[in-house]
Amino acid sequence: MGLDFVEELKWRGMLHDAMPGTREHLLEEMRSAYVGIDPTADSLHIGHLVGVMMLRHFQLAGHKPFALVGGATGMIGDPSGKSTERNLLDEATLRHNQEALKKQLSKFLDFESNTENAAVLVNNYDWMKDFSFLDFIRDIGKHITVNYMMAKDSVKKRLSADAKEGMSFTEFTYQLVQGYDFLYLYQKYGCTLQMGGSDQWGNITTGTELIRRIGSGKGFAMTCPLITKADGTKFGKTESGNVWLDPKRTSPYRFYQYWLNTSDEDAEKYIKIFTFLGKDDIAALVETHQSAPHLRELQKRLAEEITVMVHSREDYENALKASEILFGKSTSEDLKKLDETTFLDVFEGVPQAAVSRSDIETGLDMIGALSAKTGFLSSNGEARRELKQNSISVNKEKVAENYEITTTDLINDTFVLLQRGKKKYFVLVIE
Repeated sequence: MGLDFVEELKWRGMLHDAMPGTREHLLEEMRSAYVGIDPTADSLHIGHLVGVMMLRHFQLAGHKPFALVGGATGMIGDPSGKSTERNLLDEATLRHNQEALKKQLSKFLDFESNTENAAVLVNNYDWMKDFSFLDFIRDIGKHITVNYMMAKDSVKKRLSADAKEGMSFTEFTYQLVQGYDFLYLYQKYGCTLQMGGSDQWGNITTGTELIRRIGSGKGFAMTCPLITKADGTKFGKTESGNVWLDPKRTSPYRFYQYWLNTSDEDAEKYIKIFTFLGKDDIAALVETHQSAPHLRELQKRLAEEITVMVHSREDYENALKASEILFGKSTSEDLKKLDETTFLDVFEGVPQAAVSRSDIETGLDMIGALSAKTGFLSSNGEARRELKQNSISVNKEKVAENYEITTTDLINDTFVLLQRGKKKYFVLVIE
């Protein structure tokens, strides 16, 4: 076999728990393992990445990874870590989401090669849709006792006295359906390992129990820690919601910024989990960072590696240029290269004022742009003073009082960026 998969996960801080014998089982020969992915959206978000990285390391170690899209389980809702049931999806939406997820997973996993350990995408809807309720409760349900199911933490929490809502029968059966997935993949593909977040341990071990009782075989379970942030806020969330891998949902600039803004403590942890850099490279980076933390070398390298991996080298370089716009070293030309989404992301929270297109077409004087028409500066007098002191810029270029803003100044045919001094920005939105 290739790399020692379990040891690789250990030093990267990606191993939370594993059934006894898992490492030895994987060192014997090529094995197959799967991770379940919820298809309730047509994009992964960075909360999914640890499971995906586990599959990638598994493939790099010479094993065969299966990505299981939970079309059937997505129709039910997993009680683990949730306080309410999820929305149920129709089949057309699930299929669309599955295709979109495969495209994203292809950046991490090799589905195409002819090698024995090429990755496989499966959807549990394909084997659950024709399973009748009577067949399921007779062939699967009778093998697992209610006592066994009630003992799981995910069930206990939802049934505890302080839980606001109870738990529907549908959700209660979730662990049986997930357990059956493991049995099915074991019987059809010889899949002997299921991996997931530490909150999935109960569901995964139900699968190993079904393999033992029905398949007369042995399945293994392995979990990774749930990723946390040092400041206690939720990993992968911003004020505007999830950090998605789809550039239409989260722009590459915003994606890059998320990683760039991680704390020193988190960056040291994340660079092991979310990149494929080796031990020596990471140790050298950490040492460099500790000798000059203000340079944020660790965060910069983390953000670079993961943005290139999820998006592209070009997207990373554009995000880098966009980041520099706020810190001086950029030109009007750089600004005009920004697409609208990135422009709005870069200047999120900067005050704005609407200006009519006719004003721009006839030429908008600087006093009007700074004060009378926009209120960026408090008075015409202040506007004149700032212009005389050469502290006003239009699209990053200094202007004098006689300058007029015209259509040639428009960014994306919609915006003009005003600036006083180095740090005070204002956006004109042309309507």
